[in-house]
Amino acid sequence: PLKSSGHLRILRGDLAPEGSVAKITGKEGLVFTGTAKVYDCEEDMMAGLERNEITKGSVVIIRYEGPKGGPTSAIMGAGLGKDVAMLTDGRFSGGSHGFIIGHITPEAQVGGPIALVKDGDKITVDAENNRIDFIDVSADELVQRKKEWVAPPLKATRGTLHKFIKNVKSASEGCVTDE
Repeated sequence: PLKSSGHLRILRGDLAPEGSVAKITGKEGLVFTGTAKVYDCEEDMMAGLERNEITKGSVVIIRYEGPKGGPTSAIMGAGLGKDVAMLTDGRFSGGSHGFIIGHITPEAQVGGPIALVKDGDKITVDAENNRIDFIDVSADELVQRKKEWVAPPLKATRGTLHKFIKNVKSASEGCVTDE
């Protein structure tokens, strides 16, 4: 085997206090530290990829894609799979590989730490210690960012999708809509 533990890991840290799901096979290493490149939806990330905004050493953040807010193989197609990490509060394909972390909770739509990441923040994904953390952002800075944060409008304001958004629990609680 490539490593003694399995490839699915639950990571916690400043960025995922309620947890996240990582698929780390071992081929990409066990620790990735890089600079955040933040997108508020998958479509914005795709446009950024076309503009060559995502480069080696990037930690790509795709937020507002979780169960209340609303990733991808495109990074692999751009030849960056081994050189970037992708973090999202949404899901990811079972066929994806590399430093891929999904279901980050609490999600951006409810003001989780992923909503507070800014372009240029240094982030470490550490599969050995099951952590995702900011490197250069203090607790005081995160408190200030949280005060300034404003939730974006919901993607649905009526109908079944709106009912789902209003009732769905966090991914850390199984995304259930009833108790």
